[in-house]
Amino acid sequence: MTLRPHPPLPRLATAARARQRGLTLVELMVAMAISLLVTLAAIGALIVTRQGFTAVDASSQLRDNGRFTADLLQRLGGQAGYLNALYVMEDARLYGGDPIKVAGKASDPEASVMGVNNASWAKGTDFEWGKTATSESGSSDILVFRFLPSTEFTSSGKRQTGMIACDGNAIDDYVPKDMNDSAISVLYVAISNDSEPALMCAHGRSATNGGVDDAQPLIQGVENFQVLYGVDRVTPNTATVPATGDQEGKDDAVPDRYLRADQITVSGDTAATNANWRRVRSIRIGMVLRGPIGSAADSSVQTFYPFGTAKAGTGTVGSAFASASDAGTIFTPTPDGRLRQVVTFTIHLRNDQKHGL
Repeated sequence: MTLRPHPPLPRLATAARARQRGLTLVELMVAMAISLLVTLAAIGALIVTRQGFTAVDASSQLRDNGRFTADLLQRLGGQAGYLNALYVMEDARLYGGDPIKVAGKASDPEASVMGVNNASWAKGTDFEWGKTATSESGSSDILVFRFLPSTEFTSSGKRQTGMIACDGNAIDDYVPKDMNDSAISVLYVAISNDSEPALMCAHGRSATNGGVDDAQPLIQGVENFQVLYGVDRVTPNTATVPATGDQEGKDDAVPDRYLRADQITVSGDTAATNANWRRVRSIRIGMVLRGPIGSAADSSVQTFYPFGTAKAGTGTVGSAFASASDAGTIFTPTPDGRLRQVVTFTIHLRNDQKHGL
């Protein structure tokens, strides 16, 4: 039996069989859908990673800013009230210069620590005349430090020894003209040139000796700056009664309450107000710092308490030292996707603020 070869397939059948090779339309659509899902997952993971990196970077920057501010203000608080005995007790003569006459201690010296509640500072002849009614950001407060720089004299001239202004720089070659010619540092919140809030620093001398210079931004992102003053035996808005007899034991230089700046003021009585300010023994600082837009994953409404939250277990919603009558101690910013952090610390004043009175 002889086998015959199969006759060749028609050309149309061969073309049809060739067209059947590859993916069908359904298979192609499924593959595209899977590829799209993988791409979207990769993009989502990249976005989440990027957001996490931004949040970590912003959080680290906020912590650094908070530590720097706390360290700087602690140092300024340690200087507050310092008196250079050379200018308080006797005449001082510069090498090759004129003598500086010190006419005894002042009867009502300026307080070394002062402030204004819910206000902003504007350049003027001195701190007392340079404050505006309201703060530009977050109902923040003004804090002022004064001290008499310690200057060491040598045969070759003069040099400053360890005293700084609020910008962190040393106060060089500061020779007081009299015992009231103090160095002044003013701290407050304002909107800086980049349209962001910042803790501002203005420093200089007393009004009769040049006044305070224009302010410069010190810490960017400080949105809220609150100050309370720990006072010893001061009744709000009331002149302090001098301690006599057994009351002297109560004057122990330990703060027994914290007051706002406006509670230390005695209306119409400058001498009583100054006396109350000289009884400040510590300063409680509360701040809210914010990061750049998009640094927080949560954009919901949040409430911050610059002076710290209440003790655990109290069952109360609120904050230590928070008061509805003190704007800024309960701070609810507009949700804007920014990471925020509260910084709270206390400055214990080293020097006697009474100046011997």
